[in-house]
Amino acid sequence: MLSCFLRFLPVICLAVSVAASTAHAQGDPAEKAKQQAAEQAKREANRQNDLAEVAKQMTGPAGNPECVWVGRRVVHRLFQDDLDTAFRHLDLYDRFGCPGGHIQAAFRCVVMQGPIVDPKAQENILGRVHSCWVNPAAPPPSAATATSPQTGTTTQ
Repeated sequence: MLSCFLRFLPVICLAVSVAASTAHAQGDPAEKAKQQAAEQAKREANRQNDLAEVAKQMTGPAGNPECVWVGRRVVHRLFQDDLDTAFRHLDLYDRFGCPGGHIQAAFRCVVMQGPIVDPKAQENILGRVHSCWVNPAAPPPSAATATSPQTGTTTQ
């Protein structure tokens, strides 16, 4: 009987350790809620810092937080061909008294910079919209940097 127990002892120890690690990995629901609340507070602080930074860089109503927040969404939706949502956001943008010409200039800037290499990467699109919102007169990248040079030709 003892030899049977000794044979299964490693299996029992493994089962106990797996159960303990699973329970530890799941964590306390209160701890998860605290972590989520901290992450949400961090995102909110970053967003407020971003809006304040844009307001410092821009003058006029286009730099107002509500104009920046809604305007960048309008430009992003236009670039994504989501025209229905873009026009609904544009109604809000107009209602806040934000300058419509800034939407046009920012969208022109985004389009003139050419296609985005990875359109599924939201960071690329949002980064371009942000930079064009702050400086809609930004020149598009030069043709030399936009296209890669050909590496050679073949002769026959």
